[in-house]
Amino acid sequence: MTNDGQGAAAPRLNETLKAALEQRFGERFSVSHGVREHHGRDESIYPLTLPEGVVFAESTEDVVDLVKLCRAHHCPIVPWGAGSSIEGQLLAIRGGITLDMSRMNRIVSVAAEDLLVTVQAGVTRKQLNQELHDTGLFFPIDPGADASIGGMASTRASGTNAVRYGTMRENVLALTVVTAEGKVVHTGTHARKSSAGYDLTRLFVGAEGTLGIITEVTLRLHPLPEAVSAAVVNFPSAEQAVNVVIQAIQLGVPLARCEFLDPPAIRAINAYSKMDLREGYTLFFEFHGSPAGVAEQVELVQQLAADEGGTDFAWAEKPEERTRLWNARHDAYFAGLQMRPGARAISTDTCVPISRLAASVEGARKLLEASGFPSLIVGHVGDGNFHCLILVDVDNPDEVARAEALNREIVSLALSLGGTCTGEHGIGLHKMDFLETEAGAEGVALMARIKAALDPEGLFNPGKMLR
Repeated sequence: MTNDGQGAAAPRLNETLKAALEQRFGERFSVSHGVREHHGRDESIYPLTLPEGVVFAESTEDVVDLVKLCRAHHCPIVPWGAGSSIEGQLLAIRGGITLDMSRMNRIVSVAAEDLLVTVQAGVTRKQLNQELHDTGLFFPIDPGADASIGGMASTRASGTNAVRYGTMRENVLALTVVTAEGKVVHTGTHARKSSAGYDLTRLFVGAEGTLGIITEVTLRLHPLPEAVSAAVVNFPSAEQAVNVVIQAIQLGVPLARCEFLDPPAIRAINAYSKMDLREGYTLFFEFHGSPAGVAEQVELVQQLAADEGGTDFAWAEKPEERTRLWNARHDAYFAGLQMRPGARAISTDTCVPISRLAASVEGARKLLEASGFPSLIVGHVGDGNFHCLILVDVDNPDEVARAEALNREIVSLALSLGGTCTGEHGIGLHKMDFLETEAGAEGVALMARIKAALDPEGLFNPGKMLR
């Protein structure tokens, strides 16, 4: 199986460029097989795809120099954050250099009084919140993996807290970006809003490294909530569980987190994370606010759950209990892989309007059950986003084809309900066909013109998002 249907990439790292990279970056440039192999796979189903070399950047100046050298030799550059991509965004399918940003891990500045922080792109979300520990503030975007902030901005990530705090789109205020010409552009300001010109910040947020290379990010921060409470509740059916979520959102309950897990998902995390949760259609809730506000939210959601047949409302109020609960939820992907050792997972990422959520989840569940594949459903249903994990033997072409057909059915259902093919994972290699269906031929053509204008030689993460 090739990654983009175009076979192996022609070599791009010639001896002249190799010598120039060795002179500029020294030991921070590597062509060793082990380093290349580490950067040749993400969490997608695609096979190992080695870059021709890897450069470890430590500053914006490093990125500028790399871009200028690669541009002079027509060599592609693929940015790399933490390697947690789901859709093949990090694979060097056209050869060239992988730009590892993990050493760009400095907190540039914290403006606690303005609820802002500026970080280098390689800072991870856990590192950031650890640095903010004594400020009374936190960064809430939580995709589960300890992803880099630059990678999260590039894929427009969200996660379990998005229902209350939004996605990276709402929480990125400004960027430092290196363009394909090797120039440095600063987008946005530290002001909370602006009407000045085109919104360049949001042009690069979600571009998956195809338009420019993000080197610094300015983020909104949020005060740590005064009171936090988490709960688990079971339901007789998926529809009843999702109905509670729909009613809570429509009534304006400010849920901080609201996650759905089906019985196979509960079974998997019980085994993987040594939990003893009851197997059933389950919601994980978390409430943030003042003690009185949290109590009011809890009372209302409990009543909604009871009206839909919810049982076993169990609380996790101690910090260590909440941490264990959410760690188990975040590990659901890896727990799911253990349902079929040796398999890889195709992960759907649909998101629909909240009023159509029950139809989307129930429809996907029926398709999964009819398929015969080991599978599970988890999701951030508070904002209409959920994931189906379909476990496949990637060495069996017929099985992969059947799984991809199942994936298309699930995505087509979401699109028919007014939804999107991806709520947070991005397009990468895997969803290019879906992007054209969703955005239309003219929409994709406009994206292609933007790509051609900003990266005319197609050297930034080529072969991703747009064919």
